[in-house]
Amino acid sequence: MRILHVSDCYLPRLGGIEVQVADLVRAQREAGHTVEVVTATPGEPLPGVHRVVANLPFDLPVHPRGTAHLLRIMTSGRFDVAHVHTGAVSPFAWMGVQAAVRARLPVVATVHSMWDPVTRGVYRALQAAFAWRRWGLVLTAVSEAAARPIRAVAGPRVPVRVVSNGLDVAAWRPEPGAVRDVARDAVHVVAVGRLAPRKQPLRLLKLLESARSRVPGDIAMRATIVGDGPARGRMERYLRTRRMGWVSLPGRYSREQIKDLLAVADVFVAPAPRESFGLAALEARAAGVPVVARAQSGVADFVRPGKEGLLGRSFDDLVASVVRLARDSALRQSIAEHNRETEPVRCSWPAVLEGFARCYELARS
Repeated sequence: MRILHVSDCYLPRLGGIEVQVADLVRAQREAGHTVEVVTATPGEPLPGVHRVVANLPFDLPVHPRGTAHLLRIMTSGRFDVAHVHTGAVSPFAWMGVQAAVRARLPVVATVHSMWDPVTRGVYRALQAAFAWRRWGLVLTAVSEAAARPIRAVAGPRVPVRVVSNGLDVAAWRPEPGAVRDVARDAVHVVAVGRLAPRKQPLRLLKLLESARSRVPGDIAMRATIVGDGPARGRMERYLRTRRMGWVSLPGRYSREQIKDLLAVADVFVAPAPRESFGLAALEARAAGVPVVARAQSGVADFVRPGKEGLLGRSFDDLVASVVRLARDSALRQSIAEHNRETEPVRCSWPAVLEGFARCYELARS
């Protein structure tokens, strides 16, 4: 099959959507498909990647004449399907949807984010202006939590399927003999993600502080928060002011560094309530680490309470979950063993490729 992916952002940018789309392209090529990408992200030439770039401030991933460029690429490439990747509002990606409709090319659009009330209002307004529900789209979301608000806007005429983000699960399993003694070492709490306000990183620090105050003094705790972003300065000031020297902010890590970190982690915390999927949490779960996350987030698709981790609906619930895992080494051990021994099948690349193949056939029909 000839597949064209359209994404505002792509490599060399390193974010959740960029990395996930690049991994999907690689997996589909390895499966024998002919795959190309068109993006508004500037960068070095890559095989099969078309860069439609305008000279805009801050390298914004959009092009004022993007639809025309996309239409030219689509009509000349003899593609079987266009697979568009969008966040909450992604102008270039939706230009790709419009171009595919004009080119009479089947369209699958994956929404990688959670639609909040404002976003839902935007798409209702776009429906009133352009009647996009009649375009013959097949929509996919990365989790059930992300699919629910999309279905509320799309209505019954637009299929909305759930296809998980993909992960090379075997690559994240700890090496034999790498299992640590959870009863002997300090309880190591880990979080990974962009330090941006929407991820609520200061709430994470308050969560850790509150949990530490409720854990008995004879239980040592330390925390590592990996990532970088605009909230880093405020986080560093908060840690200095509160004298939280047991929390470290080492910055951005490579995948290999994150894998090494998870090998010595006891608890992984993903506190954002509007997390559409939680790829970092999935990596931790695949590495055998118990996960603490919001029950209303996409993490709930692969973490069940008491099985792969603990879920909570509020800030206090998350604090209580971290405290419980810190105090109960037997529970940490049982969850870690379960995570190491069972594979999140829905998130493996074979399952993801099969899910998208079904969506492509639905769009083509």
